[in-house]
Amino acid sequence: MTEQPQPFRDPRLPFAGRIDDLLQRLTLDERIAMLHQFAPAVDRLGLDAFRTGQEALHGVAWMGPATVFPQAVGLGATWNDELVRRVGEAVGNEVRARRAEDDRVGLNVWAPTVNLLRNPLWGRGEEGYSEDAALTSAIAVAYTRGLRGDHPHYWRTAPVLKHWLAHNNETDRDTASSSVRPRVLHEYDLKAFRDAVRAGAVAGVMPAYNLVNGRPNHVSPLLSQQLRSWTDRSLVVCSDAGAPSNLVDSEHYFDTHEEATAASLRAGVDSFTDHGQDSAVMTGRIRGALERGLLDEHDIDTAVRRLLELRFSLGEFDPGLDPYANTADFDTADHRALAQEAAEQAVVLLKNDGLLPLDPAAAKTVAVVGLLADACKLDWYSGTLIHRSTPLDGLRERFGAEHIVFAEGADLVRLKCADGWLQVPAAGTGQDPVRGAEGALDPALIAGRTDLPPLTCGDTPSELALMDWGNGVITLREPDGRYLSVAEDGYVRASADEPGGWIVQETFRLEAVEGHADGHRLLHIGTGRYVSVAADGVKVAAPGEELSGSGEAASATGEAASGPANALGTVFETEVTERGEDAVARAAAAADTVIVVAGNDPHINGRETEDRTTLDLPAQQERLWRAAHAANPRTVLAVTSAYPYALTDAAAALPALLWTAHGGQAAGTALARVLAGDVSPAGRLPQTWYASDAELPGLLDYDIIGSRQTYLYYEGTPLYPFGHGLSYSDFTYGSLTAEHEGELLRVSLTVTNTGAVAADEVAQLYVRAVAPSVVRPLRQLAAHRRLHLAPGAGERVDFTVPVAELGHWDVAHGRWTVDPGAYEIQAGASSTDIRIVTVVTMDGEPAGPRPVLARGLEAAAYDEQLATEITDRTKTDGDAVTAVAENSELLYRHCDFGAGVRGVAVSASGEGVVRITVDGATAVVPVPATDGPYDYRTRAAAISASGVRDLRVTLEGTVRLARITFTGDSE
Repeated sequence: MTEQPQPFRDPRLPFAGRIDDLLQRLTLDERIAMLHQFAPAVDRLGLDAFRTGQEALHGVAWMGPATVFPQAVGLGATWNDELVRRVGEAVGNEVRARRAEDDRVGLNVWAPTVNLLRNPLWGRGEEGYSEDAALTSAIAVAYTRGLRGDHPHYWRTAPVLKHWLAHNNETDRDTASSSVRPRVLHEYDLKAFRDAVRAGAVAGVMPAYNLVNGRPNHVSPLLSQQLRSWTDRSLVVCSDAGAPSNLVDSEHYFDTHEEATAASLRAGVDSFTDHGQDSAVMTGRIRGALERGLLDEHDIDTAVRRLLELRFSLGEFDPGLDPYANTADFDTADHRALAQEAAEQAVVLLKNDGLLPLDPAAAKTVAVVGLLADACKLDWYSGTLIHRSTPLDGLRERFGAEHIVFAEGADLVRLKCADGWLQVPAAGTGQDPVRGAEGALDPALIAGRTDLPPLTCGDTPSELALMDWGNGVITLREPDGRYLSVAEDGYVRASADEPGGWIVQETFRLEAVEGHADGHRLLHIGTGRYVSVAADGVKVAAPGEELSGSGEAASATGEAASGPANALGTVFETEVTERGEDAVARAAAAADTVIVVAGNDPHINGRETEDRTTLDLPAQQERLWRAAHAANPRTVLAVTSAYPYALTDAAAALPALLWTAHGGQAAGTALARVLAGDVSPAGRLPQTWYASDAELPGLLDYDIIGSRQTYLYYEGTPLYPFGHGLSYSDFTYGSLTAEHEGELLRVSLTVTNTGAVAADEVAQLYVRAVAPSVVRPLRQLAAHRRLHLAPGAGERVDFTVPVAELGHWDVAHGRWTVDPGAYEIQAGASSTDIRIVTVVTMDGEPAGPRPVLARGLEAAAYDEQLATEITDRTKTDGDAVTAVAENSELLYRHCDFGAGVRGVAVSASGEGVVRITVDGATAVVPVPATDGPYDYRTRAAAISASGVRDLRVTLEGTVRLARITFTGDSE
C-alpha cells in the first residue's frame, strides 16, 4: 500500500489547506524561529532553512559574478516597460541559476526600490526609478512581473518593494520623521506602491528606517489600512536591517525591545532582519513579548502563515512541479545583449546643436577624456562584473583605437614629508582579487587586503593620480591602478581595485595645517583618523597612539611636533607633476572632437547613508570640460552619474550634452554606439534637472504641494524638465482623441517619424485640471509608450486611462474624488514639450464644503500650512499637528458652519494655546499641560460663525492638536 504524503506535502491540495496542516505540526519555538530573516531548518519535518532577502536591484547583487544591468534610475530613464520586464526576467533567472549552485542565494528578492525621487540630493536616488509615481509604478510593475514569472501558482522569485514609506533622506534616516499630509500621502507616496501591489507580482514590502508623521514605519498602521487592502494575496513585510532594534536604541519610541517587537509584529511585520545571522536575540524578544502578554500565538501564526505562503509559492514544497526549478540561464548571450540594449536605451541626449552623431567612417580623431572616461563603476547593490566596457573601450572598438586619444585628467602628484617621499612598495604581479567576487551574505563585513606591503617613505617618490570628487573628498591611485586603502590593521596600502565597501576605505581629505604654508595632513575619511608615517609603514593613528617613526607631525597648536608622530598625523607637502586639465587640453587640441566623460563614483558623496550636499559638478571635473572646450570647441559632455547635476554653464557653452546612469557591464559600448549614430538616443529624464541648489526645497520637506516640488508643482524653469530627451530624428504628434467610457478614458494619437533615421520616440500623455478647486499639478503623467519608427512611418498609439487618475484626495471629506469640470489631455515629448491638447469634461456634483458642524475637523486634514509638522496622535494610529516655529498656521478652506455655531472644542495634548480664527474673530483656547504627548484632553471656548467660511488655526507652545469640533446654535 502506497504511503500517503503528509497533507502539507500533497500538491493536489490548495496552498491554504497545506499551510494549515503544516502550521499545526510546528511547535511554538519552531514557528517563532521562522520570524527571523535566517529561519533554521526543521529537520523532523524535512523543512529546509530559509532566508528572506536577496538583493537584486539591477542584477543579482552581493553574491559574486552576475550580469550587471544599468542602475535602477537608468532603467527608469528608458521609459520602456517591456524592456524592463525582460530585464526582470533575466535577473530572476540568474537568481534561480545562482541558487542552484550556491544555497546562500535567496529567492525572496528585495527589489525594486519604489521610493520617489522627490529631491535630487537624496543619497539613494540611484536606487529609484523616477520622481513621478505613475512612471515609477509602471517600471516597478514591469520589473516585478519579470522577477515573478507568469505561472499562475509558482513564482520565479518573490519581489519585495522597498522602502515603505516616504523615505528620501539618509541624513538622520533612522530618527527623522517625514511630515506627510493626507493629499501627498494618497496622491504621491502611496501611489508608487499601490499600483505595483495591485498588479499582482509583488510578494511584500520592506518598511523604511524613517518615521512618518512621528511614527516609525515599522509600526505603521498603513501596513494594514492601506497596503494589505490593495490585494487578496498574502503579503510578507520584511523589516530593514537593524530597524527593529532602532525602535528602542536610536528612536526611543518604546522603552523595551519586547514592546517594540510586539508592536511591529502586531502592525504587520512578519520577518525580522536584525543581528545578522544570529536569530537568538530577536526570537528571545518575541518569547519575552509572549510571556508579558504583549503578543499571543495568533499574532505569531498570522506572520508565519504569510511566510509559509511565500515559500510554497516559490516551489519549495513541490520541486517536481516548480517550472523554474531547473533554470540555468546565467551570463547567456541573450543576457549580455539585453544588458547592452538596456544601456543604450538609458542614454538621454540633453542637448545637440548638430555635432552628434559622429561618423566613424570619417576616420577623424576623437579625444576621450575625463575621470570616468576609462571607468565602469558599480554601486553598493551591484553584482561583480563578468564583462566590462568603459567609454574608452567602447569608442576604441567603434571608431578604431588608432583614432582615439585618451587623457584621464587626474592630477598627478607626489607627497613628501620629513621622512622623504611617500612610496608604494613593489607588489607581486599576480592577478589581483576583485572585491566581492566570492559573494557575501553581508558585504559590509568584507575586509580590506592585508597581503600587500604598506606604504613607506624614502628617497624615491611614487606618482599618484589624485581625483577630487567634491567637498574635498579625494582618492589616490598608484600607477598600476590600485587605490590607496586602509585595512583593519590600520596600514595604508595600494590595494583596492575601486573605491567601495559599506564604509569606503579609499577616500581621504587634505587639510591645511596652520604654520605650514604648503603642508597638509591627510585625513582618512573612513576611520576619521590622520595618516602618519611609522617605522614599519604608513598607517592611520588611533587617538593617543604613539607611532615609532620620526615623521614630522602637526601638533594641536599647529606647531611641528618633535619625536614620535602623534595622532594628529604627518604633515605632507604636495608636489603636482601634472595638472589634469593640462593633459586634457593637449588631448583636446590634437583631436577633431572631444568627449568629456564626467560624473560620480557611486560610493562617494551620495549613496546609502550619505546624502549629497550640492547639485554642482565637482570642481576638478568642471575644470576638465572647460579646458577641453577652450582647446577644442567641438566638445561633448557625457555625464555618467546616479543623479542630476546643475550643468548651467556647460549647457550654455557646449554644443552637445548627454546623460546616462551608470550603465552596467555594457555602458561603454552603449555610449559609443549612441555617439556613432548606430542607435538614436531615446532615453528620457525620469526626474527634473534643476538649474541650481537654490531651486531645491529642504531635504526633509516632504510636502511637495506646499513647497511646489517636482515637475508636478515646480513653477520655475528647470535646466532640463522631467521627460526631456532629444533624438537624431524628428517626430510629429497628431489626431489626438479622448473618449469617456464609464470609468475609463480612451485616448489615441498618431506619432510620425518625420526625420531621416529610424529611431525610438517616447510618447508622453499628461492630464491637467483646467479650473481646479484646490491646488493641483501643473500637469501629471497619465501614460507613456516607447515606440520604434522607421523614417516616414507613423503609428496610432492607444492609451487607456482610469478616470480616477484625474482625481485627488479630498481632505474635506476624507475620500478620493474626481471633481466635475474640464480636464486637458496633453500629449508630447516631455512635460514641457506638449505638442497637442484636447479637453474632456467630467460631469457630476461638486464635493461641497467641509461639513465641520457634523463631522468636525481632523487637524492634519488642512489645505495649507506654515511652520507645522504632523506627528503621531497615539503610538498605534492617528495624526496630530504641532508647531515647529513661531507664526505657525493651519488653513482649512470652505468650512460649512450651517446656520451657526456658538462653541468650539479642541482635542490636544502638550501645553500652550490654540487660536481659531473665523471671519476675523478669534477664539483663544488655552491648553494646560497634559500628562505627556499622548494624553489628549478636550478644551472648549466660545466662537460664533455661520455659513461657509475659511478657518485658520495657530499653535503655540508644545501643543499637539488632534481634532476640532463645533457646537451648533441649536445644541
